[in-house]
Amino acid sequence: MSKYIIRAGERARTTTEWLDSAHSFSFGDHYDPANTHHGVLLVQNEDVVAPGQGFDTHPHAETEIVTWVLSGSLVHQDSEGHSGIVYPGLAQRMSAGRGISHSERNDDAESPAQPVHFVQMWVMPDEHGIDPGYEQLDIAAELQPGRLVTVASGSPDHDSAIRIANRAATLSAARLNAGQHVTVPGGRFTHLFVTHGDVEVDGDRLSTSDAVRADDFGGTTVRAVTDAEVLIWSMDSRLGE
Repeated sequence: MSKYIIRAGERARTTTEWLDSAHSFSFGDHYDPANTHHGVLLVQNEDVVAPGQGFDTHPHAETEIVTWVLSGSLVHQDSEGHSGIVYPGLAQRMSAGRGISHSERNDDAESPAQPVHFVQMWVMPDEHGIDPGYEQLDIAAELQPGRLVTVASGSPDHDSAIRIANRAATLSAARLNAGQHVTVPGGRFTHLFVTHGDVEVDGDRLSTSDAVRADDFGGTTVRAVTDAEVLIWSMDSRLGE
């Protein structure tokens, strides 16, 4: 087993008048050849977007994009006619496939004018050239404290709220009250991210926006020191395999 801890302040950041984006991997102008992915996880950005602002229509291809909102709401529209409002407790996936354009904006008319805070994650699909697609499902009722919930997966061995086009990748989420714990699912590669709160993992204390990248990390206990939430990617392959 090997592991590497990335502290919140160690991530590269993109900041504008309306966006604060912290990058767990190389992204945009921030390129580090030693930090391009872990397993099949290519991107994990933690974004805060100001009210009335957002990402105007732009293209993607050959990527599975999963978005997890922490607070506020995010309006999605795409060139395939899909639209939706993404909010805390909603699992959302867009398959870019052979090509799609979409926008993501903080302009939900039904919500107060507040920043939207979310984590967006990109996974490489198993096959190129698939049809673009979109899926969302409210799983708030499943996210009971102390329970590990399978948010997204392409594995035939795992039921999940939404499906992604990678058989070797599974995303789980857990909301924990102080003192509760969950067990990291099995997988050759693990990426664990603390969305808020403090947890202890394999003897290390992690705080909000800290992450662990590890190999053969399944079975490790995550214990909440304070009320907390964690996102865990469990992957059985890496890019190029």
